[in-house]
Amino acid sequence: MFLENNFKNIVKRGWIELISGSMFSGKTEELIRRLRRAEIAGQKIAIFKPEIDKRYSEKNIVSHDSKTIPSMPLSDAKNILNHVKDIEVVGIDEAQFFDNEIVDVCNTLANNGVRVIIAGLDMDFNGNPFGSMPALFAISEYVTKVHAICMKCGNLAHYSHRLTATKKLVELGEKDIYEPLCRSCYNEIKANESSEPELFK
Repeated sequence: MFLENNFKNIVKRGWIELISGSMFSGKTEELIRRLRRAEIAGQKIAIFKPEIDKRYSEKNIVSHDSKTIPSMPLSDAKNILNHVKDIEVVGIDEAQFFDNEIVDVCNTLANNGVRVIIAGLDMDFNGNPFGSMPALFAISEYVTKVHAICMKCGNLAHYSHRLTATKKLVELGEKDIYEPLCRSCYNEIKANESSEPELFK
């Protein structure tokens, strides 16, 4: 997407770009790519991530293929607004982990002429819409859905299947805890998980 705008003599207009998909689909990699292009264009950027996400780094945003960019970890979405003076582009990673105020924050930024680029998981491990992601889909001008590769059959995947037994909604992890699956393989595994043991049939 070539949405960079570095013209100084036109009316400043903001918008929201959403990058979404399953785990291991390249969301963060695409977020970093767009932010680096904004830097090259000479735009002032600010990057944020939820404080809870410390998998690779406490402060940096790091993709699964080890691309990295400095960011500011925050516990509350509304605090983003305290760090965006004179900023032209705002990047937000792992948006699903922020509270619901992330929606109003993104709207406020865009309404004030800021380009907002958000990345986040569209579904949780149960296959349900994750947190405020549905609302972010609705308010975004541009939506990019990226896909991983199904670890069972090799087709395009958009489910994040949890390999452990824990039922907590938020369980940070990598390939030791999650695998991307296509719809068919995900449904097959879920059906097997929910079936009764042979002893009780």
